[in-house]
Amino acid sequence: MADSLRRLVNSSSFSLLQQKLESWYKDYHVISCDQNLNRCCELVELTSKIQGQLFTILSQTAREGGHYAGVDTLKSRLLPWLGTCFTMASSSVSPDTSLNLIQDSVEKDRKIRELSASHENEKQKIETELCSTRFELGSVKQDLFDAQLALDDTKNKSATTLLATEDEILQLRAELRSAQDQVELYKRKLDMFDDYDRQVRMLRDEVSILTAEKTVLQDRLVRSRSPSPLPHRCRASSTLRSESPTRAQLTNSARHARLVSRFSDLYATERLEAQSLLRRYIDDLETVQRIIFIAAVESFQAAKLAFRQFKLRVRKTLAPSHLGPDTLEDAVMDYIVRNLDLYDVQTSVNDVINSMNVNPRISFPAEVDFVLISSFIRETCRIAFAMQTLDPPLDLAFSTDGELYNDIKYRRSYDSEFTAPLVVYHVWPSLMEDDTVIVKGEAVTRRGALWRNRSRSTSPVRSRSGSPTRTLVSFYDD
Repeated sequence: MADSLRRLVNSSSFSLLQQKLESWYKDYHVISCDQNLNRCCELVELTSKIQGQLFTILSQTAREGGHYAGVDTLKSRLLPWLGTCFTMASSSVSPDTSLNLIQDSVEKDRKIRELSASHENEKQKIETELCSTRFELGSVKQDLFDAQLALDDTKNKSATTLLATEDEILQLRAELRSAQDQVELYKRKLDMFDDYDRQVRMLRDEVSILTAEKTVLQDRLVRSRSPSPLPHRCRASSTLRSESPTRAQLTNSARHARLVSRFSDLYATERLEAQSLLRRYIDDLETVQRIIFIAAVESFQAAKLAFRQFKLRVRKTLAPSHLGPDTLEDAVMDYIVRNLDLYDVQTSVNDVINSMNVNPRISFPAEVDFVLISSFIRETCRIAFAMQTLDPPLDLAFSTDGELYNDIKYRRSYDSEFTAPLVVYHVWPSLMEDDTVIVKGEAVTRRGALWRNRSRSTSPVRSRSGSPTRTLVSFYDD
């Protein structure tokens, strides 16, 4: 009975009956009368098939219930309905139609059995795959458990290693702090040593000055004790007073040595610091070296101009009140030596930077702000200003690009062509005392330097006027 009921449900006969009824209702007024009768007959046949299946199910259900089960239901519901509303036409189905129905039923039963067998096969396959999947899942779980154990073991080892590493880090930090403290201590000691060295140099200068004064005083004492007539003694004493050296004359040699040494340090230290600072913004080493060389030359020019102006102001100030055996020029120079800190170096630095900003070799267009090397320019100006107080003063040698290389004034740089006779550009100027070279400069020599300089001189950008500072110097010299 259950199989018959399942087949009835799967066939969806009532849904098909409902669809046919709806389709007939929609087309009832469109189709002809014969077509309406055919559709009605079709629905009656389908209804009779459904009723036949239901009666089959009814009879099977009744047989399964036994002889007396369901008797009351049949009497109370089926028999009255059959007597009033149902009439069966025994001869309405022909033998051919009945045979076709039986064949259809047998074919459907065969298909149902085939579908059931295929379903069972698929079910077995799925169960087999499920078993294999469960087995694989069990192996994966076991691998996961082993990996978890290994991970826990690694975590324990890592925790132990981490503790040891933290202890080492703390120890290294403590050692680093102690090393930094020692470095700070050494720095303080080094600063103290520098201060001591500076004090020693100052004391040596003072000792040399005092020694020179002592020598002069001893000479004066010896001369004063020599026997001579009174007029001649007075004349001799006045002559000694007029020939007594000033502080500038006494310290000239010491200041000369110190300034020459400071000029060498300027080349070895401050120049390299300025070069490394400019190389952060300019990739071309030649341009950087040109900038530093021009800064040094312009610093000397500005310092010489400032010295002349300062000397004029001091002369005007001391001239009305000057009395004594020393000349006014000696008094002026002695005052300048004693008051070098009155030099307005910042004005010279500004003049140098302005001159460099209009220099056609480095400033059209300017690749960097020259304020970056203001500390180098300031120190060069101070050294140049102090060199003007010497007798004779120190100055830089005249130099120009494309000149013939002079081994007395310059030494070649490491990247020069040592067989080239002409100077391409200068790295550092040479220091001169009158016509004698005190400190050699540095120059770069390469072949074709004369042609390069001529091409630069014929360029329209290079034909601009010179530095205003140099113009003022030449005007003042005239």
